[in-house]
Amino acid sequence: MASRKKKMSSGKPFNVDLAEQRIERLFLMAKDAYAERPELSDRYVDLARRISMRHRVGIPAEFRRRICKKCYSYLSPGANSRVRIDGKNIIITCLECDNIMRMPYK
Repeated sequence: MASRKKKMSSGKPFNVDLAEQRIERLFLMAKDAYAERPELSDRYVDLARRISMRHRVGIPAEFRRRICKKCYSYLSPGANSRVRIDGKNIIITCLECDNIMRMPYK
């Protein structure tokens, strides 16, 4: 007998929808926790990454920009990252590992 997957009203499978909600919640918790405990916010980012890989769900762009692509730490502009605008690019420098990320903008 074939198993049926539960679906939410949006048409996505239940586990994908739940994973997206958890990822969003973890990033909000990371933002709140950064001021007092930066290592805890890095742990929340790590958990969100693991959930996204396990359920094959992409991390939304607004949250993906808050992760260093080299050391996977939570980036907070002015505290542990530097944000500059150069012509057609936004340049984000992680001050933990000195990694530079460039993102185009219009």
